[in-house]
Amino acid sequence: MTGRALRLSSRNVDALITALVLPVLLMLVFVYLFGGAIDTGTRYVTYVVPGVLVLCAGYGSAATAVSVSTDMTGGIVDRFRSLDVGGTAVLTGHVVASVARNVVSTVLVLAAAFLIGFRPEGGPAGHLAAAGVLLAFVLAFSWLAAAVGLLASSPEAASGFTFLVLFLPYPSSAFVPIDTMPSWLHGFAEHQPATPVIEALRGLLLDQPVGSAPWTALAWCAGITAVSVALAGVLFRRRTGG
Repeated sequence: MTGRALRLSSRNVDALITALVLPVLLMLVFVYLFGGAIDTGTRYVTYVVPGVLVLCAGYGSAATAVSVSTDMTGGIVDRFRSLDVGGTAVLTGHVVASVARNVVSTVLVLAAAFLIGFRPEGGPAGHLAAAGVLLAFVLAFSWLAAAVGLLASSPEAASGFTFLVLFLPYPSSAFVPIDTMPSWLHGFAEHQPATPVIEALRGLLLDQPVGSAPWTALAWCAGITAVSVALAGVLFRRRTGG
């Protein structure tokens, strides 16, 4: 099922290019068009890369919602069920493929960031911990996307998930410090899942104090994953009648 999902991704060239290249382009836009006007106390490329990595994860997981919805509306799931292929295998295949796409996209973003001056100062342990936090976030939102794909009535409706996921990093510390935002937005910006993930990545990659951010980020990811897996199981049985 994972191989099938990856092959489907490779055939949808437009969506694949968008998911892989668009985060890099957004990073370049923020760094070169807006970075000079934003004071973060450090080089803007150093500040913004963790947020772009989270944004990149959002693009990859949004594609998963569309893929799952396409399967559910195209009749292929009925053929799988006749071959005794369960819903867990189908959904897990989509999720693992999402993680694989995100790994490739993350490598591209980091490569482009290095070319324009990003230099992570954390040691190997910090980099591995950052990779673990990012992987947990990708996994959580990929399962959430799978559940949304089951809930949506069409692939077009599932693609609306893109807007929700891509909006989440903006009211966070991804692109500007939270204290520069209007006061009424501080509560949401500080207590939503993207912020602790970004703060954990920033601290671990740059060898800065992280406080409780990594544990808060992992708690968010664990909660989202648990709820999404359970919801996906219920929705799959409801959609397939068994």
